[in-house]
Parts: sequence; structure tokens; C-alpha cells
Amino acid sequence: MLIRLLRRYLRPYWSGLLAVVALQLLGTIASLYLPSLNADIIDKGVAKGDTGYILSTGAWMLAVTVVQIVCSIAAVYFGARAAMRFGKDVRSAIFHTVGGFSAREVAQFGAPSLITRNTNDVQQVQMLVVLSCTMLVAAPIMCVGGIIMALRQDAGLSWLMLVSIPVLIASIGLIVSRMVPQFRAMQARIDDINRVLREQLSGIRVVRAFVREQDEARRFAEANAALTRTALSAGRLMALIFPTVMLILNASSVAVLWFGAGRVESGLMQIGALTAFLTYLTLILMSVMMATFMAIMIPRASVCAERIGEVLRTESTVVPPRRPVRQVHTRAELELRHVEFRYPGATAPVLKDISFRATAGQTTAIIGSTGAGKTTLVSLVARLFDATAGTVWIDGVEVRELDPALLWSRIGLVPQRPYLFTGTVASNLRYGNPQASDDELWEALQIAQARDFVEAMPGGLEAAITQGGTNVSGGQRQRLSIARALVRKPEIYLFDDSFSALDLATDGRLRAALRPQTANATVVIVGQRVSTIADADQIIVLDGGRIVGLGSHDDLLEGCPTYREIVQSQTAAEPAA
Repeated sequence: MLIRLLRRYLRPYWSGLLAVVALQLLGTIASLYLPSLNADIIDKGVAKGDTGYILSTGAWMLAVTVVQIVCSIAAVYFGARAAMRFGKDVRSAIFHTVGGFSAREVAQFGAPSLITRNTNDVQQVQMLVVLSCTMLVAAPIMCVGGIIMALRQDAGLSWLMLVSIPVLIASIGLIVSRMVPQFRAMQARIDDINRVLREQLSGIRVVRAFVREQDEARRFAEANAALTRTALSAGRLMALIFPTVMLILNASSVAVLWFGAGRVESGLMQIGALTAFLTYLTLILMSVMMATFMAIMIPRASVCAERIGEVLRTESTVVPPRRPVRQVHTRAELELRHVEFRYPGATAPVLKDISFRATAGQTTAIIGSTGAGKTTLVSLVARLFDATAGTVWIDGVEVRELDPALLWSRIGLVPQRPYLFTGTVASNLRYGNPQASDDELWEALQIAQARDFVEAMPGGLEAAITQGGTNVSGGQRQRLSIARALVRKPEIYLFDDSFSALDLATDGRLRAALRPQTANATVVIVGQRVSTIADADQIIVLDGGRIVGLGSHDDLLEGCPTYREIVQSQTAAEPAA
């Protein structure tokens, strides 16, 4: 997967990568040329006392050094540029892929894991690209070139390379092979700690309400300790690499000096050549070390690339049509025909044989016990899920055939858990319609019974809203979410238990203000309170995923035991409240 990921997203930057290879080649050749010049200074300048030769060769070494520095800087620049653009493209691809997921795929991966994959995992692969451009490209050139130049200096000591290089490779390889499982476990541990931290931040009010701070601190400490143990295990193995390399490098240097001294004494080798050979051996071993260091990065990057690939390979179960319908001729008509929905791996469907019709100017209410499938039904209308059997029709067209943009432009959804984005009141309301004027925003707030508290906020429409809307109450979030849907002026309104946090008086005023606004629209209200849905044109009663009652409030009181039981339970509870 790593190779496929690199091939796909580095392809647009092949010219920059070719420049990196060319610059690294030129810079490495310059590095390999310097020890030979140094050997000539020792053998032909210092040994013979030729000051002129020393100065001229030294000047040439300085020029070669300047070329090496310039090439190295340019190679790092082009390599880092390609790596950063690669990371940007991969993050963008993950973002757009996840943006097309249905709720099913998001639940399959989990939000913490998706965040980790789009940040930490991409960063690991991006780091591999950076290091490859700066180290991996230069390492084989340095190794091969160093061997050639060392043999030119003296072939009699070449057997030392045949010993030291395999020993270094074997030692580093043994350490790396033990690090790979640790890196795999580390990514899973990062997912765990992100999940725990996200849960605690999202549920901080619940944690404090039930005085569970110590338990949550203990749970975070366990996840943190697991990550720490894994990181320490990998870190200890990584810490062995540098001492191992230095041990082999120093032992090799001692061997070169030991055996080289005898060859110098016998006249088979010059002192300058011995110095150059020692330098080349050092460069060869350092290039092997760089390659093995990359071998450390590759396993972790491979794990991350596989996790990224899992996201990119996953196709949404809500697939856009090949030939989408981009124009409809009817208005605000909703129909479900024998709809069934079953979650993956579930033994029984959540919804079974759901059929009803809702038309413009009509309010349809859905009521039932917890887990009856009310929210799932609304999600099928908005095509957050696709029905596993049966069909959903909007304006005479099956939703799977509608262009998604057209479908969602005709629907105003107020979810069960209202969510506000970081910004202002105005920016959140304009999610419904970016072109809406301030007057339209105030009108929507007036209908949603939110104008009073927005006017009281510092800045009014420009009052700050924190992430998730945590700086306003639950009831205020619901009313702002309702106002956001009203600003859109859709043809179908879906209110998924959107009045649950409102008191009865506010609930009544809001529903009364909604009637003129939604007179020509289809309205579907999911409710738990009978008072909220009693005046609906038709009420659907769900029980165990099936429709057990369909009709008006009075009709259901007479002919639907389940509805009558709900009404009686709420009526009996009122005095106690």
C-alpha cells in the first residue's frame, strides 16, 4: 500500500523528485571527491613540502565543498516541497473521502481513528518522503561510490568492507525487525488515547455531574500508560542503533589503521591513501546507517499507509447515481414504499415494511418508544443511509436517482443532537443559505423563538459561538438549529426530536410560528411528547421498527393501543411533574 500511495500522490511532482536525485547525485560525487583531494595534499604536498600544490588543491577542495553545500540545500528544498505537497494532497483525499461517507462508514472507523489517520498517519508517511529525498537517495550513491573510490585507493584492504558492512546490516536489521511490531501497536495506542480524550471532552458535563473525574482520570492514565510503554519499548530499541553503529564504525577504523599501517610500512600504500580509505569506509558505513535508519521509518510508514489506504479504499454505501436526476416537476412530496433497514451484521432489521406518504402543506409526526427506529427513518429520507429494501421517493423520484445536491437542497434537517460550528450566530445560520440577508436571519430567529436571547448576546448576530455550541444552552442550540433550517427555506422539513429541550410554552409558541412558514412545505416531526405532535395531520406510531398506527390524534386514541398507552403514560406523569 505504501508504494501505491507514494506512486499515486507523488506523480504530479516527478520533476521536483528528478531534480532531487540529480542534485543528490552531484552533491554526493562532490563529497566522494574530497577525500581523494585530501590524500593528494598529504602525499604530493605535505610529504614533498610543495606549498603551492597545497594551496591550489585546497582552493579546489573549497570550490568542491561549495558545490556540495549548494546541491545539498537545493535537494532539501525540492524534497521538502514535494513532501509537503504530497501530505497536503493525501490529507485532502482523506477529507473528501470521509466527507462522502454515510453514517455507517463513519461509525465503522470511529471519529478518533479518522482524525489520527488524517493527521498522525499522514505525517509519518510525509516524514518518510522528506527523509527519502534527503537520505535514502544519497545513501546508495554514497555507498556504491565510496566502495569504488576506496578500491581505487587500495584494493588490499577491501576485505575489511566485506566484513564490516554485513555486520552492520545484520545488527541494524535485527533491531529493526523487533521494532516493527512496536510501531504497529503504537498507532493503535494513539487511536485509543484519542478516543478516550474525545469522549471525556465531549462528555465533561456528564463526568462532573456523576463525580467520575477520578475514574475518567484513571481510564486516561491507563490509555496513556499503554502508549508510553509501547513508545518506550520502541525508543529503547531505537536507542541501540546509534551505539551499535558507532561500535562497528570505530572497530572498523581501528582495523583499517592496524592493517593499513603494515601496508604503509611495506611501501604498498601511501599515508594519504590510507587516510582517504579510512574516510571512504566511514562514508560507506554512514550511508549504510542512513539506509537502515530509513528501514526504521519504512515499517511505521507502511503501517500508516495501510491505515490511510483503508479509508481511501472504503466506498460509501450511499453512492451517487451514474445518471442523476437534476430536475423534478412536483413539489414537496415524500413517499416511502415497503422500506426496510438493517445495520451491517445485525440479526434483525431496525425498520420493517415502512410505507406512508406526506405531501405539501401536510405535517407528519412520528412517535414511538426509544429504539423504535424514528431517527433511522428520518436519516433514510435525507439519504444519510440507504434503505436495505424498499424505496424512498421525493417529488416522484427515487432518492437513489436524485442528484445529491438537488436532494439536500430540498431538505432542511434539524438533527436530534443539534450541532453548531465555531464562528458566529450569523455564520451558523448562513450554513442554511450563504446569501441570506441579516433581515432574513432575524426573521428565522423570530420564528424559532431565538431572537430574544440572540439580541441579549454581545454582538447579536456576530456573537461568538464555540465549537459544538457549548457556550449556549441545549434549548438555545435547538432553536438556533431550527433557525438554520428556516433560513434555507426548503421544501421538506425534518425535525428529529428537535423540541425536546424546550419548555411547553416555548414549544407551543414555536410550533404556532412555524405553521405559516411551512404552509407550503412537507413537515416531518419526530417527537417524544404527545403535546408536540397532537395537532399533526397524520401521526405514525412505530413499535419495534414497524408502523402499528397511522392517522390523526383522535383516530389513534380510538384504534391504536400503543399510541393510547403513550398518551396515558404522559398524562399520568403530568401531575408528578
